[in-house]
Amino acid sequence: TFIYKHIMEYQERNKKIIRTSAIGISTNLLLAAFKAVVGFIAGSVAIVMDAVNNLSDALSSLITIIGTKLSAAPADSKHPFGHGRIEYFSAIIISIIVILAGGTSLVESVRKIFKPTEPEYTTLTLVVIIVAIVVKLLLGRYVKAKGEELNSDSLIASGTDATSDAAVTLTTLVSAGIMLIAGINLDGILGTLISLVIIKAGLGMLRSPINQLLGTGVPLELTKEITQEVTSHPQVYGMHDLILNYYGPNTIIGSLHIDVLDTMTAREIHRLTRSISEEMYRKHGIICTVGIYAINTSGKLGKLQKDVMTFIKNQPDVLQSHAFYYYSDTNLVTVDIITSESVHDNDAFAKEMNDKLSKQFPGYKFNIVIDHYYIAK
Repeated sequence: TFIYKHIMEYQERNKKIIRTSAIGISTNLLLAAFKAVVGFIAGSVAIVMDAVNNLSDALSSLITIIGTKLSAAPADSKHPFGHGRIEYFSAIIISIIVILAGGTSLVESVRKIFKPTEPEYTTLTLVVIIVAIVVKLLLGRYVKAKGEELNSDSLIASGTDATSDAAVTLTTLVSAGIMLIAGINLDGILGTLISLVIIKAGLGMLRSPINQLLGTGVPLELTKEITQEVTSHPQVYGMHDLILNYYGPNTIIGSLHIDVLDTMTAREIHRLTRSISEEMYRKHGIICTVGIYAINTSGKLGKLQKDVMTFIKNQPDVLQSHAFYYYSDTNLVTVDIITSESVHDNDAFAKEMNDKLSKQFPGYKFNIVIDHYYIAK
């Protein structure tokens, strides 16, 4: 039932993204038509060219629609985890469009600083500018808000693109006001400043989808939430090694390890891990494999584990230790350790810990494995 619900939510999300993008295309086309008509009537080449710019803006929304539809394609033999990462590529393309638009505006603005032109503003021109600013600001805020609501980098990028256009047009309006009132032409200077802001915004927009493609760490908030949920099971005594891989905003695949008592039966462990896996999918849409670490509860082995883990915990630069296991045939003890950032040579630290443990617990051999947190900071 919860798998069907998750699929339906994903399909509904895609419909909302496409619907929002369609609104963006329609708005830009209407704005382009309005500017084109006014531009031809007024004989203004600048307004006509601005109309062409609105047509290019509609491209961002079109890319979002195409990316969303392609990402919804089902998994196949070559792409067993689906095609969700296509959304990241569409967001990257839109971000590059924003950067290129900012770069083009920067070149033109710098040129105006050294070779200023005397713009002519009419009442009709100013009306067109004001209408364009209002429409673009409303569109940008709406699309970006929907992007944040639906966790869509493409929509966020499209919304930022529309807001950037509004900022450029607002610069034109401010420049026109200063020109009409004080007779000072700041068109090039203001244009340069806003162009740099747009380029910075475009570079910022690239960060999220690129990080997702490179393999971003698990968000700290999600880690805390999952840890609380998993350890709320009475049979779970600890959780470690949470690793999540994103194959699109709604396709997350990963694994985690839990500590359980060594007295649990295989059937009990099977039921527990199945319950946790289903919970992860139901609450977060995460396809999760659950690994097991056994806690020794009695006898000589139980005391050994307690003493070794306590000793390791009290060592400098040790943040966490887990995965204790004793190989009776070779008298070998293995433990995973997570160190602080001050440790730069993992091999040297592991050797140092092996030596300390061998001295503290004679008769046993040790193999320390340096582990890591897979959490985004």
